[in-house]
Amino acid sequence: MNVETRARRYIANVEAVLRQLEGQDLGRASVLVEQAKRYLSDAEYYLERGDAVTSAACSSYAEGLLDALRLLGIAEVEWPKGERPKVLVGGAFEIIHPGHLHLLRKARELGRVIVVVARDSTIQKMKGRPPIVPERQRLEVVRSLRYVDEAYLGNDPLDIETTLKTLKPDIVLLGPDQNRLRELVEEAIARTGMNVKVLKLENRVQGAYLSTSEIIKRAAYLSSQSP
Repeated sequence: MNVETRARRYIANVEAVLRQLEGQDLGRASVLVEQAKRYLSDAEYYLERGDAVTSAACSSYAEGLLDALRLLGIAEVEWPKGERPKVLVGGAFEIIHPGHLHLLRKARELGRVIVVVARDSTIQKMKGRPPIVPERQRLEVVRSLRYVDEAYLGNDPLDIETTLKTLKPDIVLLGPDQNRLRELVEEAIARTGMNVKVLKLENRVQGAYLSTSEIIKRAAYLSSQSP
């Protein structure tokens, strides 16, 4: 396991324990939890800037504080054991918006997040138009997001069965608008005989401009209003 992968696992472990502490009455010890959160923020900061070693060190400080709460009997927590489940997310990711972040955040809560970014040819076929942003650029942006552990371009042409066999996910998490993709994924899983759980977010994040099409329409409208 390389240093970056280890640093991401440490961050995920700290996040998991912090979620367990939500709602627990820790009294004056809550100050230690806040300090652990600051160390976690530092860990994420350094990892985003390519310094995995410092990131891992910051996470270890957070782990020490949280484990002290457990050892002293102040809080009830259990550290994750073994590898976290692999959670596969797929999409075009043309213009990153809060809906994407919500999906990836939920995926991170379930395990390690692996993203498959749709190829330009797939977008052309599915949406009847060329992508707004080229595939390599979309991949680079997705890889930089804090919730993503790994990201790859999809197959050209689209081949869900091969993707499943290659990445071997434990869970496939779909967005609320990916109904057709759910059918394709479930059919591919049945053909492979793999043990993969398919989950789907039922509700969209509330707000405006939470899809690429909405953002495109908004941009076109504003452009038409320009003198």
